[in-house]
Amino acid sequence: MYLGLDLGTSGVKAMLIDGDQTIIGSGNGTLDVSRPHSGWSEQEPAHWIRACEEAIDGLKAKFPRELAAVKGIGLSGQMHGATLLDADDKVLRPCILWNDTRSFKEAAALDADPRFRAITGNIVFPGFTAPKLAWVKNNEPEIFAKVAKVLLPKDYLRLWLTGEHISEMSDSAGTSWLDTGARKWSSELLAATDLTEDQMPSLVEGTEEAGRLRGELKSKWGIAGDVVVAGGAGDNAASACGMGTVAEGNAFVSLGTSGVLFAANASYLPKPESAVHAFCHALPKTWHQMGVILSATDALNWHSKVSGKPAADLVAELGEGLKAPTGVTFLPYLSGERTPHNDAVIRGAFLGLEHESSRAVLTQAVLEGVTFAIRDNLEALKSAGTSISRVTAIGGGSRSRYWLSSIATSLGVPVDIPADGDFGAAFGAARLGLIAATGADPVAVCSAPKTEAVIEPEAGLHDAYEAAYQRYRAAYPAIRGLLN
Repeated sequence: MYLGLDLGTSGVKAMLIDGDQTIIGSGNGTLDVSRPHSGWSEQEPAHWIRACEEAIDGLKAKFPRELAAVKGIGLSGQMHGATLLDADDKVLRPCILWNDTRSFKEAAALDADPRFRAITGNIVFPGFTAPKLAWVKNNEPEIFAKVAKVLLPKDYLRLWLTGEHISEMSDSAGTSWLDTGARKWSSELLAATDLTEDQMPSLVEGTEEAGRLRGELKSKWGIAGDVVVAGGAGDNAASACGMGTVAEGNAFVSLGTSGVLFAANASYLPKPESAVHAFCHALPKTWHQMGVILSATDALNWHSKVSGKPAADLVAELGEGLKAPTGVTFLPYLSGERTPHNDAVIRGAFLGLEHESSRAVLTQAVLEGVTFAIRDNLEALKSAGTSISRVTAIGGGSRSRYWLSSIATSLGVPVDIPADGDFGAAFGAARLGLIAATGADPVAVCSAPKTEAVIEPEAGLHDAYEAAYQRYRAAYPAIRGLLN
């Protein structure tokens, strides 16, 4: 048996699979986000452990014999979080999360240093880890002085599981400290933020062993033998492993809290000025590119909260067939944006409202706004040398056929819907646990699921969607000029 642990923003998911990759069952633990100030987003690392225990306890209650047979564990996690530990591995402050934008000034200052883009292949985004440490140094110097180790969220779970300070390439590529082409820490970039390699975890590939489960936890969960803990992956790379998006030319679109357009690459193809992320993949000698928007289902959930109606009911009001855009435009920049704007200050807006703009019209605009943000990502990926001929849809938002039809029509490519099953980050993490424990071929293990349905672009709506996208594109600079 093999266990995948996915540490998300809203919870931890634990998934058991067997050696044939059949899903045995899963458990969940819940998490909340603290937002003490505008633009801030934090969590207590202790809550991650509590949620992980809750998820695994749920598995143990239903599948005690299967859990007892676990031989490998893989980890997936939300990226970029700054988990700061002292010399005794005690947490110094709440973790600053991926969607926290407080360090936008520090990010701009680091990004102005040409070494960062040259070595990492990426813009220094406010959500990345390095500018968060610069913010801590500038605003909480007494804490910065005590930092002995900086861990990413899933690697704090690894510390609890194994007692080891270890990370892997895909997650570490989102720190702004990794030499992404060489797949190693850059002492030069660490020094630029007054840190050293001693304060970083050691690095392995996502498919390699990265510690063994502690005896105390084996006893608690009824496990007798040794359990290998794999390097694992950042959440998007783990999802790619779950979806089989590991070879050149494969791509997926993820409609989760954030939105991602992800393409696997056989070589390193950085183009930081496009705001495309060029990261290491979880498999050795592979990389990936992705465009990231900060509010995907988050935008629909915001609309749901404001309108007082469940998100699923709002989408159902639109009916089955895709509609032409109405002229109402929504910018989904509720907490800033990454690709392609790298703008922590921009905020969302509705444009073109009139007396006839019903709730359904606003819902349609929200879905289209996220769709057009993903189209922005596609254009950025094209400029970075990546061609996408079709995508597989994952994430909670992918349950909406209407939304997927909108995406297919705007991107101009078919959208594949995988057959029933959970092929997300927890499944990908379990696959990595299997590979690390058995030495199996990573490409053979990380195969793609069967396709249940294909959503083709609506050719009759191409022109209307293209005109609406151009309005969307023109709105950003107009709105940006009104914000400080």
